[in-house]
Amino acid sequence: MIIFNPSQESLWLGIGCQRGTSKQVLEAAIAQVCRTYGLTETAIAGVGTIDRKVNEPGLLALCRDRGWQLQFYPAEQLNQVLIPNPSSGVSQRLGTASVAEAAALLAAGTAAQLQVSKQVFRFQGQSVTVAIATDARQG
Repeated sequence: MIIFNPSQESLWLGIGCQRGTSKQVLEAAIAQVCRTYGLTETAIAGVGTIDRKVNEPGLLALCRDRGWQLQFYPAEQLNQVLIPNPSSGVSQRLGTASVAEAAALLAAGTAAQLQVSKQVFRFQGQSVTVAIATDARQG
């Protein structure tokens, strides 16, 4: 188990989700990963995801309501990030081997370190993948 509890906003989430995933399901997935890894949600600075999610209502509402930055990346940019857990299924569907891990690392910046590798959650028939990275210069 990784215990990382920064005193300032320095956690960056990478999120992949099915189209139409609700804000409540996203919140449940984030809460679960934070509990599992001893992280505090108040340390979350923002979210990174694939640019196909630019109009995803649940994700947009989540970030708006929490005051989190939301960054979108094209598949080509995500595909250039070295990640520990590539997915051939995601690669076939989206043109990148990673959304959550790659987006978390990109959002956290050039000194990013993956703190939590991708965690897949299924709630109410919806699927969410969450990864967490930090900016190693902060903390």
